[in-house]
Amino acid sequence: MAEKTKPCIIACSVLKGEIQKLINQGDLNADLVFVSKYFHVEYSLIEKNLRPIIKENLTRYPKGIVLVYGDLCLGPNEEMKQLAAEYGIVKVDALNCTDCLLGGKGKVSEMDPNHDLLILSMTSFFNRVKEMAKQEGVDEEALKALFNGLKGIIFLDTLGEAEKSREETEKMNTGLPILEMKTIGLENLKQLLIEAMEQNTQKLQTPTKPN
Repeated sequence: MAEKTKPCIIACSVLKGEIQKLINQGDLNADLVFVSKYFHVEYSLIEKNLRPIIKENLTRYPKGIVLVYGDLCLGPNEEMKQLAAEYGIVKVDALNCTDCLLGGKGKVSEMDPNHDLLILSMTSFFNRVKEMAKQEGVDEEALKALFNGLKGIIFLDTLGEAEKSREETEKMNTGLPILEMKTIGLENLKQLLIEAMEQNTQKLQTPTKPN
């Protein structure tokens, strides 16, 4: 395969709509590779599918790879950070995909310091997990019980579809009230990605020290 002239962003497809829009607007200049968001049901599935994609693209992209996953997406001990370090690639400074949308650096923890909110940016992933649970024999009431102790939902509207998102969120039938439909746009994510891409450029320009 021919070498690519742009850097590559490898990201979870949960952020596909937002990142693709930034590319289409000319805010980012990179090729995109997305890994299915549905692997998020299990850490091992993410790693099993992400590793070969990184390996394949390391040689194809001499301009580097930027990994758009959270620190916690492979486990609670920053395993995703360790994976990025293993392959010598730059990863965004964020805890999870929601944190990416907020600009990273732990802002999701500032929004939900007591971990008693359900912060959503899309409904399709949740609905897919719900369907999978039903196929395994988990009924509606058991699913609702998973949200016991949570105060409610905050929905992050990134693409200007607040009313549509409210309707879809209500259809999820979690039993939780919608506390806020928060319009945040794409600026936070854009700045996070630009920062990571700049780090990638600096990394490429830094001479490798001999062993």
